Amino acid sequence: MPGIDESLLEAMRLPGARGACLVDWISGLALGAVGEASGGDWEATAAETAELGRHVAESGSLAAGGIAEAGKEPPVEDLIATTGDAYHLLRFVSTPFDSTVFLHLWLGRDEGNLALARIRLAELADRLVLG
Repeated sequence: MPGIDESLLEAMRLPGARGACLVDWISGLALGAVGEASGGDWEATAAETAELGRHVAESGSLAAGGIAEAGKEPPVEDLIATTGDAYHLLRFVSTPFDSTVFLHLWLGRDEGNLALARIRLAELADRLVLG
């Protein structure tokens, strides 16, 4: 089972991958990062995406099931944001403790395959070993 660094490096092998990061959406910290940060700085990018992830995960109407409980699946699987030239895919990770992390993958829109990235990121999130 891969750890953080191995998982992020595997995500970077996806077509069009520009950067990948594991973010704790409670603290806003980057737990690991590889490649470029979409804002130029991984700590700032992690903090900004954490706000978005936290809002979606805690939203009753979007998350339908509310905040994730220990040992249970996160209420949201993933979140996709598109820009003129890129995709940002946030994949929430289930953990045995509090499930407050997500993988953030930044893909170039021309080279990236969003459907493939979603599938592969879900597989990575399922195999990711934290701790």
